[in-house]
Amino acid sequence: MSLAAMTDGPPEDDRAGPEKRPGAFRTISEVAEDLDVPQHVLRFWETRFSQIRPVKRAGGRRYYRPEDVDLLRGVRHLLHGQGYTIKGAQRILKESGARFVQAVGRGEADVAAPQAQEVEAEAGAGLPEPGAFLAETGRAAIEAALAELYACRSALAALRAPPEA
Repeated sequence: MSLAAMTDGPPEDDRAGPEKRPGAFRTISEVAEDLDVPQHVLRFWETRFSQIRPVKRAGGRRYYRPEDVDLLRGVRHLLHGQGYTIKGAQRILKESGARFVQAVGRGEADVAAPQAQEVEAEAGAGLPEPGAFLAETGRAAIEAALAELYACRSALAALRAPPEA
């Protein structure tokens, strides 16, 4: 009879290594599994949030400290849990700091969901109102430019046409 059959609990999975200590560094695959996000998302977040800086060893392998994991968990909560955009989460990081977002990740602090007007403002930031371009330039100016483009097209067509014999 095997040792596993004599114990009360289920057999241990041989592939799972010993549980890491709370202060141990984590690989990108461990963090991705813990946060339930793909690894490429973590790498993308590194490009958008300068505060996320895992230790990189030889060969470019990433190792995340516990505070990095808390920060990533906070960013995930802002983006997925509260509905913030990347820009909104960046604003919270800038205004409140990384320690606050880490506390959000640990569940020690709470952030309200963005107000509807904030979401709309972020979505349309820097874009003119629909129809504003026409109001500024005027329909006559656009029609004149279009007529000039048609004239240019006709001139080019004439230059490309074979010479008459």
